[in-house]
Amino acid sequence: MSREAAPAVPTRTSTCIPSSQSVPALTGTAAANNDLASLSECPFCFDYVLPSILPCQSGHLVCRNCRPKLSCCPTCRGPLGSTRNLAMEEVANSLLFPCIYSFSGCELTLPYTEKADHEELCEFRPCSCPFPGVACKWQGSLDAVVPHLMHHHESVTTLQGKKIIFLATDINLPGSIDWVMVQSCFDFDFMLVLEKQENYDGHQQFFAIVQLIGTRKQAENFAYRLELNAHRRRLAWEATPRSIHEGILTAIMNSDCLVFDTSIAQRFAENGDLCMNVTISMC
Repeated sequence: MSREAAPAVPTRTSTCIPSSQSVPALTGTAAANNDLASLSECPFCFDYVLPSILPCQSGHLVCRNCRPKLSCCPTCRGPLGSTRNLAMEEVANSLLFPCIYSFSGCELTLPYTEKADHEELCEFRPCSCPFPGVACKWQGSLDAVVPHLMHHHESVTTLQGKKIIFLATDINLPGSIDWVMVQSCFDFDFMLVLEKQENYDGHQQFFAIVQLIGTRKQAENFAYRLELNAHRRRLAWEATPRSIHEGILTAIMNSDCLVFDTSIAQRFAENGDLCMNVTISMC
């Protein structure tokens, strides 16, 4: 099978709970649960009002995040109260609340005591820009990652197919450098990063890793293989891609990726360029 290839342009870089399981509602109770939960929506931000619950003097609710920003009740314009509504807190203790990222596809419902911890790690939360080595403050949905990379990080190249050739050009440039490519196959997008790091004494190492632009659960359905092959030598690495939510820093720190130094790179490079075979497969 033929492989598609395109050059990856080097870019300089600066030095650089498992999800709760949904609780099945008993027959006939799901609608009642949702109706009760909707009664505790904050009129200011439309998130849920969770304990400790401090209503205004007329009994209207406002969440604890919005309360410090308000000088009066947003419903009746009356003064905010200082007495907890223990009855509403008991109701909240008995309900399951949807994740704040339900609009993005999360289907979990959780007790309020578990809600914040789940949302901090929810795989449907907004993604930060995955481009390495730059201070890009962009955040967006998984579907918006590739368009962002194409429009705001022009060095990123894209290829189609489950077998491609990643061409990193000018690997002998000094300093810390990144090469990035997006590979599309199986109706998903994968992001390959080749990162060269240089420590204080000038020793250089290369780290190569593949990420799925998707959730960790989706990533478990795939495997990737990276292979350097030249001059009757071969160096290969196989692993499960990491989710874009996990990033690559931990993998690089733990050498949980393809790692090789400058001397190895030179054995496989030609005229300062390095070709890497990349294969994505379904498990």
